[in-house]
Amino acid sequence: MTTHQSDPANRARLRWRARRGLLENDLILTRFLDAHEADLTDDEVDALTRLLDLADNPLMDLILGRAEPDGDVDLPHVHALLARLRLA
Repeated sequence: MTTHQSDPANRARLRWRARRGLLENDLILTRFLDAHEADLTDDEVDALTRLLDLADNPLMDLILGRAEPDGDVDLPHVHALLARLRLA
């Protein structure tokens, strides 16, 4: 089974998707990936991918703790990744 860490194309795609129109999101996500990309689990990559599917403002609200995940992102591994992002 191919994991995120074993596929350089997947890692590059994730980093590209982390580039956001809202500068604050871009800075937080880039800093997080710079520090943690090499040790992300596949569950964490899935959580980050789900978060990156959100528009910039809802994503910023989640990162800053002004909102909590709901719908498709209300999953334990998304909550866990958000906790890490909030510390970044």
